[in-house]
Amino acid sequence: MSKAKTVHVVGTGTIGEPLIGMLVRRREALGIDAITFHKRTPLYTDRSKVTAVIKAGAALAVDSDRWNDFAELGMTPQYTAEQALEQASVVIDCTPVGNKNKETLYKDYVSNTLGFVAQGSELGFGKPYALDMNDAALIPGQEKFIQVVSCNTHNIAALIRSIALQDNDPSNLEEGRFLCIRRASDLSQEGSFIPAPKVGKHKNERFGTHHAHDANRLFATLGYDLNLHSSAMQVSTQYMHTIHFSLRLKERVTLSEIKNRLMNARRVAVSHKMMASQIFSFGRDYGAFGRILDHTVVPIDALTVRDDGHEVVGFCFTPQDGNSLMSSVAVACWHLDPESYLKRLSVFDPFCFPEI
Repeated sequence: MSKAKTVHVVGTGTIGEPLIGMLVRRREALGIDAITFHKRTPLYTDRSKVTAVIKAGAALAVDSDRWNDFAELGMTPQYTAEQALEQASVVIDCTPVGNKNKETLYKDYVSNTLGFVAQGSELGFGKPYALDMNDAALIPGQEKFIQVVSCNTHNIAALIRSIALQDNDPSNLEEGRFLCIRRASDLSQEGSFIPAPKVGKHKNERFGTHHAHDANRLFATLGYDLNLHSSAMQVSTQYMHTIHFSLRLKERVTLSEIKNRLMNARRVAVSHKMMASQIFSFGRDYGAFGRILDHTVVPIDALTVRDDGHEVVGFCFTPQDGNSLMSSVAVACWHLDPESYLKRLSVFDPFCFPEI
């Protein structure tokens, strides 16, 4: 009998919890037999979400020395952490220590696991990936470790691809500049409040902040070396990240051409709404677990074209983790079946919106 197709999620935070929910509720359509998840610390405050995902069909795995602690709180484990890793076909790490886990833990399970996935903070974990951006760079049988890039990197990549790389010609983008105006924290987080706007350092002479550098690394998997620069700041909101962008093109374009490109682009939603709260509210009402699964939302009335048609300037909103969640599901399905994964993802099409 062949091994069951089991996806194991490590962590139940802002990425892990909704990811488990997306996988378990679309398990059959995604071609997955079972979902397991690992939680490290038993807490009363987390009992409600743990019992909810168990009820939905996911199986809890814990460290063996914490088994009784979880059981005493009414969260009954089904596997130890080692048992869950041993049977997993794909492991998706949603913790801020994915690289550490790779070196100290996952190395012992490489032979029996199709692949391991980490999130945007874990630079160096594996090949950078964003759905519909660099799928051609994934090589079946070779990509054991893959890093899903951050939500803002998804956004920047989608803008570049949709506006500047229509003919897959990287020379058309002469320069891309981005100001990432980041929300202070996720709605589910208690800390990270800031009382006033806080600017970030430019730590890299060429790229500025890591956002542009990460986008460059993503496109480098396709053989591109793009001229990108980013700055970052945080503001005291929990709604959405916002990006101001300027893309200087070799070609000459009109505003109507740019709007048409965005309205017909994959993973891009356009909107006549101009406030992040309105976009966020739409996602809460109609999204998957309250999340829009597109890579970016562009307020189309804020776009402009200047410098005789060679510079496109505008704003866009980053769906709160929705793009990273979608790519995490995609790469898990790719590991399970590289031939059919894109067709299987169509189950999430209702949560990708051409217009918001």
